[in-house]
Formats: sequence, structure tokens, C-alpha cells
Amino acid sequence: MQSKLTLRVEEAVIRKAKLLAKKRGTSVSRIFGDFIATQTDDLPSDDLPPVTASMLGAIRKRGVDVDEDDYGKHLEDKYL
Repeated sequence: MQSKLTLRVEEAVIRKAKLLAKKRGTSVSRIFGDFIATQTDDLPSDDLPPVTASMLGAIRKRGVDVDEDDYGKHLEDKYL
């Protein structure tokens, strides 16, 4: 679902945004949307229930990658 958003920025920024959109063959709205999407990749998704979204990243440790194999090993150790 798309909604309308009003932003207030300097006229020079608006001119640059329109030029960039023309150069890329897209719209200022699309450029803004794509930019926000790239800046929020690490935030919880609104599509998840609140409790699930709050748990994203809970088992991450700094400098340690956890994958499905690690989780499978954890479950084996816990239940077998």
C-alpha cells in the first residue's frame, strides 16, 4: 500500500533530487524509498508479530556468525 508523504527540504536539494531522478529514469519518490530501504535492512520487519520482531538478533554475539547448522547443533545438545 502506498501513502503520500510530505517532506520539507531546501530548494537546492529538491532540484538535485529531480535531476538525479531524471538521470536515472525514475521518480524522486522511488529514490527516497530505495534509500530508506537500504538504510533499514537491519531493523525488524513490520511483517512479523511484535514478540518475534523483538527477538531478532537475540542470539547474535559480536564477531560470531550463527547459522542454521549451529542452531541444529544447539537443539541436538538440548534435547538428545
